[in-house]
This record gives sequence, C-alpha cells and structure tokens, in this order.
Amino acid sequence: MELNEKELVVTDEDGNEVLLEILFTYEHEERGKKYVFCFEKGSPEEIMVFEYTDAGELFEVTDDEEYEEVEEVFNAYIEENEFQDK
Repeated sequence: MELNEKELVVTDEDGNEVLLEILFTYEHEERGKKYVFCFEKGSPEEIMVFEYTDAGELFEVTDDEEYEEVEEVFNAYIEENEFQDK
C-alpha cells in the first residue's frame, strides 16, 4: 500500500494495482486504530473503509461493533459536508 494525502494504491488478490481516492481518514485514539475511507477512482458511490497501520498495512473492518462505529463516523462526515455545501 502506498498512501499520500489524496490517493492510495493497493494490490488486489490477483496482483493488479488499484488506485483509490481518499475521502478522509479517522483515528480512534482510545482503540489506537486508524481508518481510511476511500473509493475506486471514478466510482465515488462505493465507499470502502479499511483500518491502516503506519507501516502501510490495510485490514478489512470485520468486527460488528467496530464497523458500526466507522459507519457512524462516515454518516457524520456526510451530514457535515452536506450542510457545508448548502
């Protein structure tokens, strides 16, 4: 994984590089975890979220409680940005 401010390049299970655009990142300080919300370039309607490490590793969010939390963070982000767009 390569991470810069706006884009993320990941390698899929077939060895193909996929360019993802970063929407925003979020850090849960109590849990000590960082998350990146992103989408495949050209497909902003399909948002993905991954836990990431400083070493550049990405992990799927599989814990139900953790997933609900990141979903709430995403919904708050959307609401805030919709309000700012008005």
